[in-house]
Amino acid sequence: MRNLGVVITDGVGYRNFILSDFITEAQKQFDNVIVFSCLPKEVYANFNLKCTIIELDVFQENFKTWFFRKAKELGHLQLHKNGNFGIIDNLNTNNSKTKTPRGYATRLLIKWSDWFHSEKWILRYNKWQQQTFKSHPITLCYKKLLREYDIDILFFTHQRPPYIAPLIYAAEQLNVKTTAFIFSWDNLASKGRMAGNFDYYLVWSDFMKQELLHFYQSVKQDKVDVVGTPQFEPYILDRYYLSKADFFQKFKLDLGKKTILFTCNDASSENDPFYLELLASFVVNKKLSKNVNIIVRTSPAEEPTRFQHIVSKYPFIIWNFPDWKLSRSNHQESWSQRIPSMEDVVNLRAMLAYSDLCINVLSTITLDSFLFDVPVINPVFGNEENGMFDDQKFLKYAHLDYVVKSGAINLAKNELEYLSAIEYCLTNPDQKIAEQKELIKLQIGKPLLNTSKRIAMTLKNWC
Repeated sequence: MRNLGVVITDGVGYRNFILSDFITEAQKQFDNVIVFSCLPKEVYANFNLKCTIIELDVFQENFKTWFFRKAKELGHLQLHKNGNFGIIDNLNTNNSKTKTPRGYATRLLIKWSDWFHSEKWILRYNKWQQQTFKSHPITLCYKKLLREYDIDILFFTHQRPPYIAPLIYAAEQLNVKTTAFIFSWDNLASKGRMAGNFDYYLVWSDFMKQELLHFYQSVKQDKVDVVGTPQFEPYILDRYYLSKADFFQKFKLDLGKKTILFTCNDASSENDPFYLELLASFVVNKKLSKNVNIIVRTSPAEEPTRFQHIVSKYPFIIWNFPDWKLSRSNHQESWSQRIPSMEDVVNLRAMLAYSDLCINVLSTITLDSFLFDVPVINPVFGNEENGMFDDQKFLKYAHLDYVVKSGAINLAKNELEYLSAIEYCLTNPDQKIAEQKELIKLQIGKPLLNTSKRIAMTLKNWC
């Protein structure tokens, strides 16, 4: 008997591994699949998954655990800051003047980690962090579950959330093999340390594999496998298909016009409303040579209240507020508890497939658009001098530096460039197709077809 434990950490993991074909493919490779969910159990009620669902208790991190986790993360950032603007920027965000225990401790740890940040020290911090779970009641609960279901390999669908650390510790204590899927394209090159150490790692591409081996010096090459990502797999699954005619009718779009899709990041991307309103003004003032539909998809991580004035001012804009329901609020990262509906994935796929242009501020949706051969404009007006939120700094992040150098995107750093880029993309939609496909090849690395099957087979081979 081979038993697989699948840890669904958040709403994006739910989308990637529950709404894809992963569970079905895993059941072909394992005798039993048990889902250990950091989301409420009822969110799976509408799926005939034919596997056991265990709702994990919500873990609240205490100061001692936080202290060693913060030491580990700051040590990681200090070790890799040279020549990496994204990590330097992340490190600088930890500078705090708050007069709280964590504020004082963070300032102390920044000074400490400036001296003690070798890989050996980072592994020490991780060990000390894990030891804080030794007598924690939640650890005893997790151990009991792993024994009860006789788990052979535990698959974490996200490597970073701090609330998965006690489950990693429980698996380590019971010699249960652990595997982590690297969650997103920017996680390695600009984020802090993982929640813990794992036996094996699944990555999107050879490019991401090299990043992992660079930033995690203790990881051996044969413990990493390139599998692609299920993030995009729903785009080729029949159950998420909607015809163009049905899509245009559903969202009341004009089939005779070009369609511009504007996608928003969360509130940390402060200039999104400005770029959207400027786009709308181009339409109102007839600055575009083509008639266009504008459809806006807000971020599923927030309520779209910051766009309300635009909703009222420009009634011709079509809005898509993502159907991601908040499953519970009593959680240290409540945004992680938002989960998507199947219809939301249907809507997103259709928007990408039938749009003529996608505009976003340096989001992963750039890759989604390229999968449908849609050109992308990234407006970034803000810098250190002009008083706007400085979004141009993100161009210096390692993962985005590759995107810029690829020539696949259209950057706009002012109003004139923005207008020119829109005109160019609507008139010459195929001009960057070759560069777009090369970037997809670099970042994703494997075909979308059989992504879930590939992951499930790799887990079986490691079991």
